[in-house]
Amino acid sequence: MTPFAALHHRPGRPLLLPNAWDHASAVALAAQGHPAIGTTSLGVAAVAGLPDGAAATRAETVRLARRLGRDGFLLSVDAESGFSDDPDEVAELAVELVEAGAVGINLEDGRADGTLAPSARHAAKIAAVKAAAPELFVNARTDTYWCGQDAPEAETLRRLDAYQQAGADGVFVPGLTGPAAIGRLVGALAVPLNILWTPTGPGLAELAALGVARVSLGSLLYRAALAAAVATAAAVAAGEPVGPVPGYAEVQALSGS
Repeated sequence: MTPFAALHHRPGRPLLLPNAWDHASAVALAAQGHPAIGTTSLGVAAVAGLPDGAAATRAETVRLARRLGRDGFLLSVDAESGFSDDPDEVAELAVELVEAGAVGINLEDGRADGTLAPSARHAAKIAAVKAAAPELFVNARTDTYWCGQDAPEAETLRRLDAYQQAGADGVFVPGLTGPAAIGRLVGALAVPLNILWTPTGPGLAELAALGVARVSLGSLLYRAALAAAVATAAAVAAGEPVGPVPGYAEVQALSGS
């Protein structure tokens, strides 16, 4: 078991995975003691002025992985759906990410038009990635709770079963917040479950008690940073005090990490 995989097998101690969008955010988060850092596809896309979930940011994603892979933390990359419907092309991406220093990849079955890709196709991508890069931790995401499924719990389990049989090391269900449904899913799976933290969902302690192995923050930190930037500018314009922020030297020091 790799060190990153081991972080998913600590009963009662889920991996809290913060998601960065550039070098400074990743290094700043790692400096707070997070052993692993993920990337956020929304943040990477927004920084580049490109849409998220539209297979438009392959180059930007690999470029960031190459930069972050040289740092001292474990890196997991949000790669949308692999930026291709061809399993071989997704496997090529996985090899590039491993060569860049990544230890994990997040692959989703949601599509830009709000529908779900066929589960067999997504399973084929997972199998291709594991064949090409067996050491890479594949976190297989299903968007059943975000795509208006009539019976999301049943469809979620059906898809996740196919993904774990294809070789997924963990599975991710963003949008799932009901404690009872989370508990049932944990009990039905043979691999670790990843849940997206939301303000209206269970807290970290409750998710730990339910058996969740990984809790991701997704695009939350990037969106919070945007909100803070706008609020700070508004405070200056209104003559109001500005809260504490890192100094120039502190941020400059991050580039030397």
